[in-house]
Amino acid sequence: MSNQSFPRLLAQQSFVRFWLARLAGVTANQMLMVAVAWHMYDITSSAWDLGLVGLFQFLPALVMTLPAGHLADRLHRGRIFASCMGVQALIALLLIVATQGGFATRELILGISVVLGVARAFQMPAQQALTPLLVPQELLQRAIALSSSGMQAAIICGPALGGVLYTTGPVTVYGSCAALLLMAGALTLVVRYAHRPSTLAATWGSVLAGFAFVWQRKVLLGATSLDLFAVLLGGATALLPIYARDILHTGPVGLGLLRAAPAAGALVMSLVLIRWPLHRKVGHRLLAAVAVFGVATVVFGLSTDFGLSMWALVITGAADSISVVTRMTLVQLETPDEMRGRVSAVNSIFIGASNQLGEFESGATAALMGPVGSVVLGGVGTLLVAGLWLRLFPALARRDRMG
Repeated sequence: MSNQSFPRLLAQQSFVRFWLARLAGVTANQMLMVAVAWHMYDITSSAWDLGLVGLFQFLPALVMTLPAGHLADRLHRGRIFASCMGVQALIALLLIVATQGGFATRELILGISVVLGVARAFQMPAQQALTPLLVPQELLQRAIALSSSGMQAAIICGPALGGVLYTTGPVTVYGSCAALLLMAGALTLVVRYAHRPSTLAATWGSVLAGFAFVWQRKVLLGATSLDLFAVLLGGATALLPIYARDILHTGPVGLGLLRAAPAAGALVMSLVLIRWPLHRKVGHRLLAAVAVFGVATVVFGLSTDFGLSMWALVITGAADSISVVTRMTLVQLETPDEMRGRVSAVNSIFIGASNQLGEFESGATAALMGPVGSVVLGGVGTLLVAGLWLRLFPALARRDRMG
């Protein structure tokens, strides 16, 4: 980054405010996920219930994300994001009252998971589509790089902080989350940009336009679906409470560190890609990264050593970062501005499917064959997907350059 461009970027006040808002919001969200997962496992000691938490977030998000993308192209994106922060803050406050009142039950946590899924369905398209409007076009690439690095830092610090705070009780975590989420909403409300709403009527054709856009471009379809199936099969996030307590014999602090490890790898890799971006053989390197993700997942599944498990998760995060950066770059290069919200909604569906539905898949298979069998099977499945996509999407495999 040149000596002049970085100060110019920091001079964009609305961008800096939104960057801080996302930093606070993502940190709070990661803390909340650690606390809710550990809280659920404390209540039920059930792998199945940990999987249900992911499923109950994914299903409403799947239904609502495409309409949310259409709204992000019509309404003020900053106000949508601020409203989502407010809803999540109310959930954190409800969890405080429920914990202190003795009615923080399995059913309440599952119901809260549904509301969280709806809130994120509207949050993701709005936040992805807002950043390009806050900076001049010549600073956009640097703004996206800075945003990505900041979010990865929040994903690292959030789980670790949540685990430490949980040692004093879940109320401490939920109170901290509420404060950060309210701050994120307040910062976003003072973000200013030139709002140019879409004039398209809310028809099924306009709502589904983002999906049709991705479907017609096989390179984009291959890249996004590859990321979906890799994380869907290989993700072990939902089972980390089981690994932390029963296999690696650590507590909430260890759980926070395990959840932060993939983000640490992703942060390092994102910084590497900023300095040395992929220029040639993009498709083959993407498929190779997914294969590495699968191998590291198998290593984590078989490990009984905390240090080795941490390193395996770091490698999964680094490999996944290559997939995420590649997908987002391809989408950025090929999406017109007027469709950004709807295409971002499609990306959100893929992300949600790979994360929340992946948590359900992990919990369900762990209930049938145990946590180790579930994770190892997922890692092997990821390797098979990488090989299959090599044949199903030859245009992606042959892609030499980003542009």
